[in-house]
Amino acid sequence: QVQLVESGGGLVQPGGSLRLSCANSEITFSMYVMRWYRQAPGKERELVAHINSAGSYTTYADSVKGRFTISRDNTKNTVYLQMNSLKPDDTAVYYCCAVHLYRDGVVYWGQGTQVTVSS
Repeated sequence: QVQLVESGGGLVQPGGSLRLSCANSEITFSMYVMRWYRQAPGKERELVAHINSAGSYTTYADSVKGRFTISRDNTKNTVYLQMNSLKPDDTAVYYCCAVHLYRDGVVYWGQGTQVTVSS
């Protein structure tokens, strides 16, 4: 089973920054749309950011617009989430997700990385 590998989570003070990474060497990365989701305790998983296969189009949840930036490097099979001006409400487990462009139902997830924003 293909699994994406996330890294970069941790504890940060409000107003701080973190950069998450998600990589996988088994899949043809450029054939996948990439997304970051998050799930806070007691809440449903929500879509945070989305990037198309070429890296030319991105969308964000309203709650993170202007603070988070999703990017990708297809030569390194890696997607990133740069998170700035972090707030306590950003505390969650962050998951990356790869969705195949053409094959319905082909979706891969990472194991999640904890981000905690607290003073």
